This record gives sequence, structure tokens and C-alpha cells, in this order.
Amino acid sequence: MKYSSIIIGHVSDDENIDHLGNGMHIPGGAVLFSSASAYALGYNVLAVTRLNIKDAKRLDAFTLPKENIKAVYCESSTSMYNRYLTPDKERRISKCLSVGTPFEISDIPDVDAEIIHFGGLVYGDFPDEMIIEASKKAKVAFDVQECLRHVKTDGTGEMYYKDWANKKEMLPYIDFLKTDAAEAEILTGTDDRKKAAEILYSWGSKEILITHNSEVLAYDGDKMLTCPIRSRNLSGRTGRGDTTFAAYINERTDHDLAESLLWATATVSLKMETPGPIKATRQDIQNYIDLMYNDIK
Repeated sequence: MKYSSIIIGHVSDDENIDHLGNGMHIPGGAVLFSSASAYALGYNVLAVTRLNIKDAKRLDAFTLPKENIKAVYCESSTSMYNRYLTPDKERRISKCLSVGTPFEISDIPDVDAEIIHFGGLVYGDFPDEMIIEASKKAKVAFDVQECLRHVKTDGTGEMYYKDWANKKEMLPYIDFLKTDAAEAEILTGTDDRKKAAEILYSWGSKEILITHNSEVLAYDGDKMLTCPIRSRNLSGRTGRGDTTFAAYINERTDHDLAESLLWATATVSLKMETPGPIKATRQDIQNYIDLMYNDIK
């Protein structure tokens, strides 16, 4: 069977507290939000996750058919805590309450896929060798979050950001690189997103996607385009970057940069209006484009 992409990452238990103190436990993680995004757009994707067998109930949160989910049972699952400080959910305090058992090269399925998408949560989720091995099999899509977000070893679960030491060695293996605006600044030293994209491209990554609360930027070394986010509310803010990235890279398998960016931004704008992974069809997203992006399409 041919897959558009394989998305690999931990499905986590997320405790989310909003700025008013309202809390809820929901499944989270890039593998969940990203696979839902690609599936909503009509792509055949395979999700690979690691978790303790006692947490197998988390697999029910996937929107994929069960045969498109591969669970590798291991010692430890991932659990996260997010307390949002502002209504727009741009500022938050995050903790990693439990670090999932790292992935191994053997977790890469021996199947036909155009893209292998790494969606990690914290530093150590994937060894560098896994990225190199994946690049021999397919195009590599990589969310840089897992190389910058470290968990303190003092037992508090508190996290901090640190630059990716091996970035210049590893970026040439990456076809699609995703960062948010803050991560791009950590990597490049500039808060100018366009300059950051140019720098990351010069270091070897073939295509750059940078998310921001107002827009999404895409750059392939030739064209640099942006598209505005137009969500009517932010109740589903969690999973923004994961939804955007998966929509973009899967669209790029058969669409140009501009069209892929539009569909990715519309997909995440629609998703952010409802908590949890997106549950929609391609026609729903087309309708959203017709309503909210008729000045762009």
C-alpha cells in the first residue's frame, strides 16, 4: 500500500488549563493532530506511536482507521501539562510530567511512503540516526520542537529551550522543516521570520514552514509566501503547528507552494475553532476557503 506520509511521534495525555483556570484532560501530540489533518484532506497516512499498554485507550483519539495506526508498546508514555496565561493562548507554562520511551530506527515501518514526518514533543524523542535512515527511504519532514524543548532532570517536569547543537549537520537531511516564530529565533538569532527562513534554507533544509499567530510563512529557496490565519475563535488553539505542517507537506506531494500554503492555513484556521484534532472533510475545508479566503484563492 502507498502512503502519502508516515507520521511518527508520541500520543500524549495533555492537561490543559486556560487563562481563567478551566481545565481538561485531552489526548495530544503531533502524531495525533498531524495525522488528523492529513486524513481530513483525503490523504492516506500511517501513524506510528509509542506508549505503555496501560494507556492504549489513547489510541481511540485518532481519527484514522485502526489499520492506519501502528502502536509500539513500551515502558513509558508521554504526559504534558499546559497552563495558558492569555486568552489567545500564545503564552503558556508547560511541563512534561512523563517522558515517553524514545523511538528507534526499527520503528520506521517498511512501507512505501512519500514522506516520513517526525513529530516529537521533547528532546530525545528521536536519535539523529533515525532521521538519517529515514532520508534514505523518503522525503523527511521534521518539527524542530523536539530538538529545542528540553525537560529538566530535577523531577519537576519543567521545560526549557536550548539551541539545536547538531542543526547544521542534520538540516541537509530534512526536506521540510517546521518551526514556530520563537523557535526560528532560537535557531537563527533573528526575530525576522523571513530572514530566519533564508538562514535555515542556507543551512541545508530544502523547504521551511514558520508558523505565527497571525500567519504561516513558506519558503523553498525561490518563493517566499505568507498566508493569514483567519480563525473566528481560538478554542482549539492546541495543535496549531502540527495541523498546519501535516496539511502543508501532504498537499505538497501534488500541489505547488502557494496552493499548499493556502490549504494548510485554511485547515488550521478551521481546526482552531474546535478543541481536539480536526474532524472534517476536504469539502469542509474547501467551503471554509470559499468563505474566509475568497480574496486569496
